[in-house]
Amino acid sequence: MNEAKKGIGDRYQEETKYSRDGMKIYSTGVFERTEQYKQYPDTAKVLPLPHVKPAAGADFWDTLMQRRSHRDFSSAALSRDELALLIFATQGLTDEESQNMFRAAPSAGALYPIETYVFANRVETIDPGIYHLNIAEQTLELLRPGDCGRALTIAALGQAMVSTGAATFIWTAIAGRSKWKYHERAYRYIYLDAGHIGQNLYLAATALGLGCCTIGAFFDSQVNDIIGIDGENETAVYLGAVGKKH
Repeated sequence: MNEAKKGIGDRYQEETKYSRDGMKIYSTGVFERTEQYKQYPDTAKVLPLPHVKPAAGADFWDTLMQRRSHRDFSSAALSRDELALLIFATQGLTDEESQNMFRAAPSAGALYPIETYVFANRVETIDPGIYHLNIAEQTLELLRPGDCGRALTIAALGQAMVSTGAATFIWTAIAGRSKWKYHERAYRYIYLDAGHIGQNLYLAATALGLGCCTIGAFFDSQVNDIIGIDGENETAVYLGAVGKKH
């Protein structure tokens, strides 16, 4: 392909390739390592997540065969335990003694650039609103109380499942957590990390008999505004709606 005709995606792939002749590092400077996880210490409401296990283990291979994208949800609420299990499957700590705080989904270099926010729409004992997952404390921090379903639907290009679902996961990336080590190639790993997390949500939802559909099409700046992030140091990369199936 003519270099002049290459789009930004093609150029990015080319300029971040590793080869035996040497690893190209295209960078605008030296990146400082950012905080390992994010916290909102001034939030007015913090909800502890229950430590729960499924009542009966689902067969892994059956779960893989049954996994589908479900966009049509009933009006039934998730239980707090169900939400806790979904959160654990996506970003739960599996080795709290490790300095890296290993989690249920893998991450390049154990750097974990993905942050988790949840729009709790219909979850038993949890008031509607946007919550942030405090990974170290395993708590939900209330950032924006109230029904944000309409705003999220508009931001998600009119995909109503984010407001009809019982909960919508919003995953963001803090690129600085990865760029200090991987420079511009870090974005490859960030999106892979998000994909691992999204698949874990699918599998956990399927194992619990819930419906799930992930979303990559949304107006970035609108989603960023809804959860209150700047869109530069931290930006939305992926959504996932979950609910009870009809």
